[in-house]
Amino acid sequence: MRLTAITAALALMAGAANADSTVAPTSVSFDEYGAVEASLTGAPGDAANGKKIMTIRGKGNCIACHEVSALKDSPFHGEVGPMLDGIGEVRTAAELRGIVVNAKMTFPESVMPGFYKTTGFIRPGNGYTGKAAKEEDLTPILTAQEVEDVVAYLLTLTDS
Repeated sequence: MRLTAITAALALMAGAANADSTVAPTSVSFDEYGAVEASLTGAPGDAANGKKIMTIRGKGNCIACHEVSALKDSPFHGEVGPMLDGIGEVRTAAELRGIVVNAKMTFPESVMPGFYKTTGFIRPGNGYTGKAAKEEDLTPILTAQEVEDVVAYLLTLTDS
Protein backbone atom coordinates (compact mmCIF):
# COMPACT_ATOMS: atom_id res chain seq x y z
CA MET A 1 0.00 0.00 0.00
CA ARG A 2 2.78 2.41 0.94
CA LEU A 3 4.71 1.55 -2.23
CA THR A 4 1.63 2.36 -4.33
CA ALA A 5 1.29 5.78 -2.67
CA ILE A 6 4.98 6.52 -3.25
CA THR A 7 4.73 5.41 -6.88
CA ALA A 8 1.66 7.61 -7.39
CA ALA A 9 3.41 10.59 -5.81
CA LEU A 10 6.46 10.10 -8.05
CA ALA A 11 4.24 9.87 -11.12
CA LEU A 12 2.48 13.12 -10.16
CA MET A 13 5.83 14.85 -9.61
CA ALA A 14 7.09 13.61 -13.00
CA GLY A 15 3.93 14.92 -14.66
CA ALA A 16 4.33 18.28 -12.95
CA ALA A 17 7.98 18.43 -14.02
CA ASN A 18 6.94 17.74 -17.62
CA ALA A 19 4.27 20.45 -17.46
CA ASP A 20 6.86 22.90 -16.10
CA SER A 21 9.25 22.08 -18.96
CA THR A 22 6.69 22.89 -21.66
CA VAL A 23 7.72 25.89 -23.74
CA ALA A 24 4.96 28.51 -23.84
CA PRO A 25 3.84 29.66 -27.30
CA THR A 26 5.31 33.13 -26.68
CA SER A 27 8.66 31.65 -25.59
CA VAL A 28 9.38 29.47 -28.63
CA SER A 29 12.87 30.17 -29.97
CA PHE A 30 13.24 30.12 -33.77
CA ASP A 31 16.57 30.13 -35.58
CA GLU A 32 17.23 32.47 -38.51
CA TYR A 33 15.51 30.03 -40.92
CA GLY A 34 12.44 29.39 -38.75
CA ALA A 35 13.54 26.05 -37.27
CA VAL A 36 12.84 25.25 -33.60
CA GLU A 37 15.69 23.08 -32.32
CA ALA A 38 14.42 22.36 -28.82
CA SER A 39 11.46 20.12 -28.14
CA LEU A 40 8.49 22.04 -26.84
CA THR A 41 7.89 19.47 -24.11
CA GLY A 42 11.10 17.54 -23.57
CA ALA A 43 9.06 14.38 -24.23
CA PRO A 44 9.20 12.35 -27.43
CA GLY A 45 6.36 12.73 -29.88
CA ASP A 46 3.81 9.96 -30.42
CA ALA A 47 3.64 9.34 -34.19
CA ALA A 48 0.34 7.42 -33.89
CA ASN A 49 -1.33 10.40 -32.21
CA GLY A 50 0.30 12.75 -34.73
CA LYS A 51 -1.27 10.74 -37.54
CA LYS A 52 -4.70 11.22 -35.93
CA ILE A 53 -4.15 14.96 -35.44
CA MET A 54 -3.29 15.28 -39.14
CA THR A 55 -6.88 14.29 -40.01
CA ILE A 56 -9.01 15.73 -37.16
CA ARG A 57 -10.99 18.87 -37.91
CA GLY A 58 -10.52 21.41 -35.15
CA LYS A 59 -6.99 20.16 -34.53
CA GLY A 60 -4.29 19.83 -37.16
CA ASN A 61 -6.44 18.74 -40.09
CA CYS A 62 -3.28 18.96 -42.20
CA ILE A 63 -4.87 17.01 -45.03
CA ALA A 64 -7.28 19.88 -45.64
CA CYS A 65 -4.35 21.59 -47.39
CA HIS A 66 -1.78 18.81 -47.94
CA GLU A 67 -1.91 15.49 -49.74
CA VAL A 68 -0.42 12.54 -47.84
CA SER A 69 -0.51 9.17 -49.58
CA ALA A 70 -0.16 7.33 -46.25
CA LEU A 71 -3.46 8.92 -45.16
CA LYS A 72 -5.39 7.92 -48.30
CA ASP A 73 -8.20 6.45 -46.16
CA SER A 74 -9.03 9.97 -44.99
CA PRO A 75 -11.05 11.88 -47.60
CA PHE A 76 -10.61 15.34 -49.06
CA HIS A 77 -6.87 15.91 -49.33
CA GLY A 78 -6.07 19.49 -50.24
CA GLU A 79 -3.81 20.98 -52.85
CA VAL A 80 -3.04 24.35 -51.26
CA GLY A 81 0.13 23.16 -49.53
CA PRO A 82 2.83 20.84 -50.86
CA MET A 83 2.45 17.07 -50.86
CA LEU A 84 4.02 15.69 -47.67
CA ASP A 85 5.13 12.31 -49.02
CA GLY A 86 8.84 11.91 -48.21
CA ILE A 87 8.96 15.03 -46.00
CA GLY A 88 10.71 13.03 -43.26
CA GLU A 89 13.74 12.70 -45.55
CA VAL A 90 13.70 16.32 -46.70
CA ARG A 91 13.20 18.23 -43.43
CA THR A 92 14.69 17.82 -39.96
CA ALA A 93 12.62 17.60 -36.79
CA ALA A 94 13.64 21.17 -35.96
CA GLU A 95 12.50 22.45 -39.36
CA LEU A 96 9.20 20.58 -39.16
CA ARG A 97 8.60 21.79 -35.60
CA GLY A 98 9.18 25.39 -36.69
CA ILE A 99 6.80 25.04 -39.63
CA VAL A 100 4.04 23.50 -37.50
CA VAL A 101 4.48 26.07 -34.72
CA ASN A 102 4.41 29.05 -37.10
CA ALA A 103 5.07 28.46 -40.81
CA LYS A 104 5.48 32.19 -41.45
CA MET A 105 8.83 32.10 -39.67
CA THR A 106 10.12 29.85 -42.50
CA PHE A 107 7.82 30.89 -45.34
CA PRO A 108 6.66 34.50 -44.76
CA GLU A 109 4.05 34.35 -47.54
CA SER A 110 2.53 31.06 -46.34
CA VAL A 111 -1.19 30.81 -45.71
CA MET A 112 -0.59 27.96 -43.25
CA PRO A 113 -1.80 28.91 -39.76
CA GLY A 114 0.51 28.97 -36.77
CA PHE A 115 -0.66 25.90 -34.85
CA TYR A 116 1.18 26.88 -31.62
CA LYS A 117 0.69 30.62 -31.75
CA THR A 118 -1.36 32.77 -29.39
CA THR A 119 -0.57 36.38 -30.35
CA GLY A 120 -0.14 38.60 -33.38
CA PHE A 121 -3.54 38.01 -34.95
CA ILE A 122 -5.49 40.65 -36.85
CA ARG A 123 -8.90 40.94 -35.23
CA PRO A 124 -11.84 42.12 -37.34
CA GLY A 125 -13.79 43.68 -34.46
CA ASN A 126 -16.85 45.87 -35.09
CA GLY A 127 -16.77 45.79 -38.87
CA TYR A 128 -17.25 42.04 -38.92
CA THR A 129 -18.87 40.93 -35.67
CA GLY A 130 -20.62 44.02 -34.42
CA LYS A 131 -18.54 43.73 -31.24
CA ALA A 132 -15.21 45.17 -30.25
CA ALA A 133 -12.21 42.94 -30.90
CA LYS A 134 -10.96 41.21 -27.79
CA GLU A 135 -7.34 41.89 -26.98
CA GLU A 136 -6.49 38.75 -24.99
CA ASP A 137 -4.32 35.99 -26.41
CA LEU A 138 -6.00 33.11 -28.21
CA THR A 139 -5.60 29.47 -27.27
CA PRO A 140 -3.18 27.65 -29.60
CA ILE A 141 -4.75 25.20 -32.04
CA LEU A 142 -2.40 22.42 -30.90
CA THR A 143 -0.81 21.80 -27.53
CA ALA A 144 2.97 21.59 -27.29
CA GLN A 145 2.76 17.79 -27.07
CA GLU A 146 0.45 17.63 -30.09
CA VAL A 147 3.04 19.62 -32.08
CA GLU A 148 5.67 17.07 -31.04
CA ASP A 149 3.30 14.25 -32.05
CA VAL A 150 2.71 15.74 -35.52
CA VAL A 151 6.47 16.21 -35.99
CA ALA A 152 7.05 12.57 -34.97
CA TYR A 153 4.48 11.44 -37.57
CA LEU A 154 5.89 13.67 -40.31
CA LEU A 155 9.33 12.17 -39.70
CA THR A 156 7.86 8.73 -40.55
CA LEU A 157 6.87 9.95 -44.01
CA THR A 158 9.85 8.71 -45.97
CA ASP A 159 10.15 7.31 -49.46
CA SER A 160 11.93 4.21 -48.20
